[in-house]
Amino acid sequence: MRRAITPQTNGICERFHKTMQDECYNIIFRKKIYNSLPDLQIDIDHWLRSYNYTRPHSGKHCYGKTPMQTFLDILLSRKILVTSIRILIVV
Repeated sequence: MRRAITPQTNGICERFHKTMQDECYNIIFRKKIYNSLPDLQIDIDHWLRSYNYTRPHSGKHCYGKTPMQTFLDILLSRKILVTSIRILIVV
């Protein structure tokens, strides 16, 4: 039988949701009134890019690096052959 999903069993996801609430939603909803979901999605996408590519993390295995830096380090440390990685960063 599967256990119910709780913050204790799903901590990484719960932590991300708390960070997104505190650092994204609580700020963008104070600055702007959104008239459409696409307008909101643009600002959320911008925050996610910042979260993954420029904001240093203190989580497990990150050690002050961004998630993308951590991901690339893992690929290199495991000697995974990557012929091409295309990363599109739109600021």
